[in-house]
Amino acid sequence: TSAYSSPAKSLGDPGITPLSPSHIVKDSDADDAVEQLFLVVVAIDFGTTSSGYAYSFTKEPECIHVMRRWEGGDPGVSNQKTPTTILLTPERKFHSFGYAARDFYHDLDPTESKHWLYFEKFKMKLHTTGNLTMETDLTAANGKKVKALEIFAYALQFFKEQALKELSDQGGSDFENTEVRWVITVPAIWKQPAKQFMRQAAYKAGMASPENPEQLIIALEPEAASIYCRKLRLHQMIDLSSRAPVNGYSPSDTIGTGFTQGKEHVRRNRQSRTFVVENVIGEIWSELEEGDRYIVVDSGGGTVDMTVHQIRLPEGHLKELYKATGGPYGSLGVDYEFEKLLCKIFGEDFIEQFKIKRPAAWVDLMIAFESRKRAAAPDRTNPLNITLPFSFIDYYKKFRGHSVEHALRKSNVDFVKWSSQGMLRMSPDAMNALFKPTIDQIIQHLSEVFDKPEVTNVKFLFLVGGFAESPLLQQAVQSAFGSRCRVIIPQDVGLTILKGAVLFGLDPAVIKVRRSPLTYGVGVLNRFVEGKHPPEKLLVKDGTRWCTDVFDKFISADQSVALGETVTRSYTPAKPSQLVIVINIYSSEQDNVSFITEPGVKKCGTLRLDLTGTDASVPNRREIKTLMQFGDTEIKAMAVDVATSKSVKVGIDFLNY
Repeated sequence: TSAYSSPAKSLGDPGITPLSPSHIVKDSDADDAVEQLFLVVVAIDFGTTSSGYAYSFTKEPECIHVMRRWEGGDPGVSNQKTPTTILLTPERKFHSFGYAARDFYHDLDPTESKHWLYFEKFKMKLHTTGNLTMETDLTAANGKKVKALEIFAYALQFFKEQALKELSDQGGSDFENTEVRWVITVPAIWKQPAKQFMRQAAYKAGMASPENPEQLIIALEPEAASIYCRKLRLHQMIDLSSRAPVNGYSPSDTIGTGFTQGKEHVRRNRQSRTFVVENVIGEIWSELEEGDRYIVVDSGGGTVDMTVHQIRLPEGHLKELYKATGGPYGSLGVDYEFEKLLCKIFGEDFIEQFKIKRPAAWVDLMIAFESRKRAAAPDRTNPLNITLPFSFIDYYKKFRGHSVEHALRKSNVDFVKWSSQGMLRMSPDAMNALFKPTIDQIIQHLSEVFDKPEVTNVKFLFLVGGFAESPLLQQAVQSAFGSRCRVIIPQDVGLTILKGAVLFGLDPAVIKVRRSPLTYGVGVLNRFVEGKHPPEKLLVKDGTRWCTDVFDKFISADQSVALGETVTRSYTPAKPSQLVIVINIYSSEQDNVSFITEPGVKKCGTLRLDLTGTDASVPNRREIKTLMQFGDTEIKAMAVDVATSKSVKVGIDFLNY
């Protein structure tokens, strides 16, 4: 056997061989199920650092309601969303979510708190885990492990119950889950397994079921943002590049003050928490013409995602021009730099111990940092003070035998001083330095995207997501790309994705063309051609020479796929007497794949078609049609025995192979 042993040879797989030249059939209407009628669309923005939901009744789609105010917000962080933190009891039962989880955990006695399971920022695990399965674990603050699927399901169940309760209170009668269409947003750069994982967690939380998958839409974050940005009116955004006054202030006032004024304008109407989306194309879009391009940069807590879209008139449908790219460059990177700075001053051994022994105080310290992080601005001159929790000062003295003050003097970190009120005083330069690595990565990545041929003549750059609130990031993007396109920031930028996801749920057909993130195909046998096929792939069956493990491609990575498009191929059993056909579906991130044994090719589905019980009139070259339909984030495959109309269906599955 060769270096890559052949799966087909070893399994003696009942093989298939292509019958006809490949052809693509578009039958978008044949398969449309009867559209269910939902009374309300609820979108959940499940973020790395914070989460929230919003909803709209299908009868009045122009009103988007953002969830009730949460109790227990933080100083210096005005937020419609709640932290993505979850607390389980020592018996591993769900206890609380968000501020409630954080505050309860914080108030526990240290002897008790070490038995409770507290999780934060756990969404990143889905991005960073290479071989994600239903069994992947998450680690709580106390070091104990719990299945990721359970944690995600608990979190989604919490939002489901909150939303249904709010809808019931509002309507005065109980609201049923069946009346809701759910939308959950995920980063576009997530790999397929992570997107599927989110759907599985939602099934576990009871939002929808494998029998009724249409009730849940997995939406891509930058796409949702893009849909919302189309509706923007001039008073709802800040144009960093304009020289004319926007929102009644002139851009020469610093960006920061403009932001506050912009926010005030919204907050006065905030009591109702309802945003009216005028059912028009916003002014900014009236400047866009057919074929115009714009880029959406969604910068959140964990990841930064970029998508390039093009307008298709007259309906203003969106077409994805360049596949989503990005990486783990979210605002968490700034927290990580702060942690590195603390390690530099106080020693890594101490910080590691402190996190384990005083987890609640560590959480406090990061909350204090968060509010100062939000005060960082390019033109800031006065220092930023970060309060150190008493137990930090106390534990440090026990651990090292000298004071925190002494450590700061000794560490020769110039920018950070000790203030007599028990605070770390950071110069603005020190704070800006914490942002620099993350912002540099974002700018670097954006430059690479701008250099792609598909991305010429971009008219606008929309900066959205929670991290887009940072004046440092705004300034960096404006100075790097302001000359190439107009940089636009929607007001209430942290809620952009949430509102766009609601609009998407009301009209999922608005995104018409996507780029396939992977190459898909099936494993087949081809007639062996000397000199063309590698000799180790030769398989002789009943006197016929076959080349095994051939990857027969359905669609290539980065190829445009229209929503609902079906690709069809015809095959025939390699051996006429076969009674069962097994069709294995494979995927790869590479474009040109020849064999299923190549590195990076993964199996992601199997179709088993039983050919028994068919009468003798079946033609000796029997035709098996295989179809793949590319839906929202789901892909369905089907095999049909043409002679008998027997068929099998399967959803593409990235978690269980």
